[in-house]
Amino acid sequence: MNESKLREKVSIVLVEPQSPGNVGMVCRAMKNMGFKDLRIVRGCRTDHSDARRLAVSARDLLDGAVRFDSLEQALADVEISIATTRRLGKYRQEVMNPDEVVAKLSQRIGSGRSAFVFGREDNGLTTHELSLCRWQATIPASDDYGSLNLAQAVLIFCYELTRGLREGAPAAKARELSDTHEMEALYNHMEKTLLDIGFLDPSNPSHLMRTLRRILSRAELDSREVAVLRGVMSQVEWAAGAAAEKRLP
Repeated sequence: MNESKLREKVSIVLVEPQSPGNVGMVCRAMKNMGFKDLRIVRGCRTDHSDARRLAVSARDLLDGAVRFDSLEQALADVEISIATTRRLGKYRQEVMNPDEVVAKLSQRIGSGRSAFVFGREDNGLTTHELSLCRWQATIPASDDYGSLNLAQAVLIFCYELTRGLREGAPAAKARELSDTHEMEALYNHMEKTLLDIGFLDPSNPSHLMRTLRRILSRAELDSREVAVLRGVMSQVEWAAGAAAEKRLP
């Protein structure tokens, strides 16, 4: 697959962008690097004059952007999703630099769709939104002022990916991983089962589920493996129900 075709397999996802001008500049940054698929989750208007003015010659990307009501919907067909974040913390671990992400992604790009996810200009992505993504990445910046403009961040990741594609061809046959829709179905099934058997705290199931998400994200499951784990959950549910029936008087 040539470089242009590989770029078509990469999406840029903006979650609730606040400035139409920033969206326009994101379109320009994407077109500079040859990327075309822009997805927007809620957020500001894209038909605003500032968006069109700052998109310059990339207004076709602005007009072609697809809007979604949730990040889950925007990532439904995505195999590898990369959440970008500036903050680190308990649920923001194993965060890669752009070059590390590209090196890892170059082994898989082309086998399925990939997406870079960018958060709100003022406070980025929520912990829940981060948990929907397979990997996390950050741009090393000054400790005194580490906040980058949205379009600048998009440009840096697109540039690093373009450079990575030119420096080496991706693997010819990468294992096809499960997409976000399949993984979210697994997580929902797992959460329900683990609540039913009393493993999760009903008042805060997300606490342990975030850890399980990180474990399974590192495992990089394919569709068959997801089906096996869902089969395990179904058997656990059946066994728990059978055990409860035996205890009945």
